[in-house]
Amino acid sequence: MRILVINSGSSSIKYKLFNMKDEQVLAKGLVERIGISGSSLEQEADTGEVIELETEIADHATGMELVIESLTEPNKGVIAKVDEITAVGHRVVQGGKSFSESVIVDQDVKDQIKKWSSLAPLHNPPNLMGIEVCEKLMPHAQQVAVFDTAFHQTMPKEAYTYGLPYEYYEKYDLRRYGFHGTSHKFVAQAVAQELGKDLEDLKIITCHLGNGASITAIKNGESYDTSMGLTPLEGLMMGTRCGDLDPAAISFIMEEEDLSPAEIDNLMNQESGLLGLSGVSSDMRDIEEAAEAGNERARLALDVFSYRVKKYIGSYVATMNGVDAVVFTAGVGENGIEMRESICQDLDYLGIKLDPSKNDVRGRLQEISATDSQVKVFVIPTNEELVIARDTEELIS
Repeated sequence: MRILVINSGSSSIKYKLFNMKDEQVLAKGLVERIGISGSSLEQEADTGEVIELETEIADHATGMELVIESLTEPNKGVIAKVDEITAVGHRVVQGGKSFSESVIVDQDVKDQIKKWSSLAPLHNPPNLMGIEVCEKLMPHAQQVAVFDTAFHQTMPKEAYTYGLPYEYYEKYDLRRYGFHGTSHKFVAQAVAQELGKDLEDLKIITCHLGNGASITAIKNGESYDTSMGLTPLEGLMMGTRCGDLDPAAISFIMEEEDLSPAEIDNLMNQESGLLGLSGVSSDMRDIEEAAEAGNERARLALDVFSYRVKKYIGSYVATMNGVDAVVFTAGVGENGIEMRESICQDLDYLGIKLDPSKNDVRGRLQEISATDSQVKVFVIPTNEELVIARDTEELIS
């Protein structure tokens, strides 16, 4: 069975084609700058063959046509015809409270994705567009929606409820939803396998630390709490997002700087976080380099990031009454040797201790805790596309 996984953004299409017999990635690619000058496609097959195209890509339909043409290209493609694709798994960011698991797409599902677009206006519309384009171009294939928010639908009410007048929850479903669910789910399952224990018997804290970052407390196999909220803006400070903030600061800045709601939203999502604090970059590698060269703002940005991760870990140990394992994943989590060390420093009172030699690892699965650490600490590369492919295969089977 061959399953195509699609992540459709506002001006991009990321994709991977899996052979589910052995979960091999036959090809992966990216269509960029859709509807913008300089649009392109790049695809790499498991054989090493690369397809690079620079051409005008006016819309997502044109982009998907190029994806299919590249996958079936006689010399550098990986399948003979599009009919070999049995199903398409789509990443959808916001499923609200409508979806606690992945689903086969029908009209009602599409209507619900559209409904929840008000909470994810930059993500859900292109996600839905990707589904509708694939329905037209691959009518033979089943379409499956896999939601970032679904994994977190197990959170208890006290974890997801805001301290606002309850009528806003009743009228607008205003609550915490959480994101990165497929990543947290994948690494939690992986650490249970590494420990040789049932996921349902463990308390795990998963740290998805990338340009977007979130932490999840997983208790007995279910999401118990997570750092992101109604939108991905809440929680940790990230590459360009401010994270947790006194709401009064928003109205203060708006008034003092004469900013519109759209402008303050852009400031908090695109101009803040590591970029805003450091004044250097949103990329942790650039900031670390600047800090080593003596840039005090860069050092402050690193310290704030580390501190906030540490604070969330401590709070989640408290809410779960203990922890068996802490997992680092995503770009910074998988590669940030110094950042992992900084986060875990002085957590020995919780039984968390790193082994510096084991921690000297980037981008591969490894336990990095000291032999006398009561809590196991792991680096586990995430694979959200594989989760989507597995969910898709399970549903259509």
